[in-house]
Amino acid sequence: MELAMSMVVPGLMLSVSLWGLARGVDLWGALTAGAQEGLQVCLRIAPALVCLLTAVYMLRASGALELLGNLLEPVLTAVGIPPETIGLLLVRPVSGSAALGVGAELMQAYGPDSLVGRTAAVMLGSTETTFYTVAVYFSAAGITRTRYAIPAALCGDLVGFLAASWTVRLLMGG
Repeated sequence: MELAMSMVVPGLMLSVSLWGLARGVDLWGALTAGAQEGLQVCLRIAPALVCLLTAVYMLRASGALELLGNLLEPVLTAVGIPPETIGLLLVRPVSGSAALGVGAELMQAYGPDSLVGRTAAVMLGSTETTFYTVAVYFSAAGITRTRYAIPAALCGDLVGFLAASWTVRLLMGG
């Protein structure tokens, strides 16, 4: 079974390569064009990611996230969300990279098997980088009016945060 699982990626790469060769596709050209496009995307989003990560670290260092967490603690506790995850709740809809950074910090501080660590991990998998996704996919599709999409997506994120917290508590105790 383990051998079969380890052959999935090489088998998929071989299958795609053979299919491309059979269709007369310039595989090297396609690969390098895709790599170039990926690097261009990295260059376009790097400044925004640096700014977001800087802002998150500044908010943490200033104590603003802790203050906001303390203010929202009764509400978050009442609905079953660990207050320590406030940074993740605020950053996840904006930046996946910043959210991963916050999640990693939570797991480092509280441990990956803690209630906070597990909740953060499930939250990362249950929610989306709403603003980034809307910006990228809507602009690619030529959609300019996002009036109802963003509030609906943020409601989906809220449901994802709640469901993640409740599921972790239900299945893993806490």
